[in-house]
Amino acid sequence: MMRRRTTLLTGCTALALALGTTACGGGGPVSAGGGDKALDGQTVTVAGVWSGSEQKNFQKVLDAFSAKTGAKTQFTSTGDNVSTVVGSKIEGGNAPDVVMVPQVGVLQQFAKKGWLKPLSATTRKSVDDGFAPVWKKYGSVDGTLYGLYFKAAHKSTVWYSPDALAQAGVKPPKTYDEMLKAGHTVSDSGLAAFSVAGQDGWTLTDWFENIYLSQAGPEKYDALAAHKLKWTDASVVDALTTLGKLFKDKQLVAGGQKEALNTDFPGSVEKVFGPEPKAGMVYEGDFVAGVAHDQFQRTIGKDADFFPFPAVGGGKAPVVSGGDAAVVLKDGKNAKAGMKLLEYLATPEAAAVWAKAGGFLSPNKKLDLAAYGDDVTRATAKSLVGAGDSVRFDMSDQAPAAFGGTKGAGEWKLLQDFLRDPSDPKGTAAKLESAAAKAYQD
Repeated sequence: MMRRRTTLLTGCTALALALGTTACGGGGPVSAGGGDKALDGQTVTVAGVWSGSEQKNFQKVLDAFSAKTGAKTQFTSTGDNVSTVVGSKIEGGNAPDVVMVPQVGVLQQFAKKGWLKPLSATTRKSVDDGFAPVWKKYGSVDGTLYGLYFKAAHKSTVWYSPDALAQAGVKPPKTYDEMLKAGHTVSDSGLAAFSVAGQDGWTLTDWFENIYLSQAGPEKYDALAAHKLKWTDASVVDALTTLGKLFKDKQLVAGGQKEALNTDFPGSVEKVFGPEPKAGMVYEGDFVAGVAHDQFQRTIGKDADFFPFPAVGGGKAPVVSGGDAAVVLKDGKNAKAGMKLLEYLATPEAAAVWAKAGGFLSPNKKLDLAAYGDDVTRATAKSLVGAGDSVRFDMSDQAPAAFGGTKGAGEWKLLQDFLRDPSDPKGTAAKLESAAAKAYQD
């Protein structure tokens, strides 16, 4: 499996800044506070994709768990290939106790292979009390809860330079058509409207998913995500047509299609918030803020802000999310202590630790919004939690990796081809269906 952007969130700077350490021995108790030290002398091993700033911030959560319980923790960064790395560790008799899984598809794969322990009654109660049912659904396989969504991403945010919009005399739009109109006004004022990261195919799937969820509605979104609806359906062609209007408009896309295909995600943020701006807006998840702040010293809420991805074609404004689910492996040497870690991660207390550090959203509605360090993060968290059951998980993350998560193949490549030439939405839909049919069958 490819590492997915849903794990990046505001700390996406892990990609852009420090793809460093592969493993980190976590601290034992760091303060005297709380807990009965029931796990004194025990070590919980945790694996996940996080590195750089994300790994450091998650370590703060693990350290708080240590202070509470007496357990030591050891975190290992798996890199992109969570599924392969964890599988090889299980085969080698060295399975971690807990894995932070960035895709619904991987969680389902692990459960179907019999690798996972069902979550404890304590964790289930916390999920029932503190999370919208949709998060329980995405963490469950065949009615059994295996995954606790600790960290979420809000992927329906359009980031902009307030100076650029002010100079053009436009306000954040409420509809997709208004957004394209505002884009033309920005372009007329001297900057391209949108920076598009076409070199990274996953950003294009996110564009499609927001348009599709709003235009076609949640029922069709769910059906397409499960491949119960074919990609040749008229609703897919309609969404591609809507997306194509933007892609083919050289006034709207910075540098046109060719330059977009040579722009990666961090580069797309730089074109809006870097020292030499080339565009007024960039669409991606709330993790754009981390790159704008950490790499380009933008003050979030002042020099960089967002508006919600606007409603398309009379539909409701979409809320697409991603997230990392904690699971407990049966073969872990200390799975019981691992289960205790999940009971802790399910609490607002644990979420507050990372919320304070930054680069984090929690789907836990019991987390006080005051725990977040700035108003913009508070607004994205409020939007995510407030969306409740209307949140939909990133569609490509729900698909088999061959279709939804592999560089140079499947949906990523076909949408890059569509960006290059958006003239045939129907033909692109047929190619998507062909690739999906093969991947879902394998």
